[in-house]
Amino acid sequence: MNHFTTDLVQALVTKQDVTQVFRDHLEKAMNHLLQTELTAFLDYEKYDRAGVNSGNSRNGAYSRTIHTEYGDLCLSIPRDRNGEFKQQTVAPYKSSNDTLESFVIHMFQKGVTMTEISDLLE
Repeated sequence: MNHFTTDLVQALVTKQDVTQVFRDHLEKAMNHLLQTELTAFLDYEKYDRAGVNSGNSRNGAYSRTIHTEYGDLCLSIPRDRNGEFKQQTVAPYKSSNDTLESFVIHMFQKGVTMTEISDLLE
């Protein structure tokens, strides 16, 4: 997390957009989490000799774009050779998170009128 703090301070000092810093670090963290998830599934580290002739191995990755409030995240979803790996980090067939929708629904449940919600969103 040291790099995150350094990048955030540097962006604040140079008056850059901090959402870009958040997006970059979120993208790195998500890609690392996906790789770690595959490593846990295969039960051996990348380039480890235990994976030779194990019956299943890494088989590249495919790219996927997720729309978030910080911008688009370009994720690299790893695959295994047998096609048995099902990642749990990103919901399948979803291209965006539902933060805005859940925010609007939550405000509506709390009794905020639709006019007030639309004014806040503008």
